[in-house]
Amino acid sequence: MSTQVEREAEDSYEAENDPAPVEGEVIDDSYTRDTNPYISNQMPIQRDGEDYDDPMQPPYSNSEQQLGDDEREAIDQKNILPGDRLRHAKPRTKNQYNEGPDEDDLPSDIRYGLSGVSGTKRMT
Repeated sequence: MSTQVEREAEDSYEAENDPAPVEGEVIDDSYTRDTNPYISNQMPIQRDGEDYDDPMQPPYSNSEQQLGDDEREAIDQKNILPGDRLRHAKPRTKNQYNEGPDEDDLPSDIRYGLSGVSGTKRMT
């Protein structure tokens, strides 16, 4: 981090030695020239000064009416779950939200790979 004195010295140096900023509008369309003419139809590049299609339609696009319409579209009442399926619901399965047996709950033959058709059967 620089100190105030260092910043002032840098600003003073830049004011004396840096060229003046370019006046007016700078338009550099050099990036629009194709380096490979075979791809010009595949990937068109638009110049800065060209007109473009604006998806926003002022003044409607930035209005309370548009915001209200967007909110109505986003909140579809058919997708809201009824209250009985949300919180405080009782588990309906026998094991009460349990994910099932752990590896330690398996019989030892299966746990250690001594039975079954697995290709990773241990050789003893």
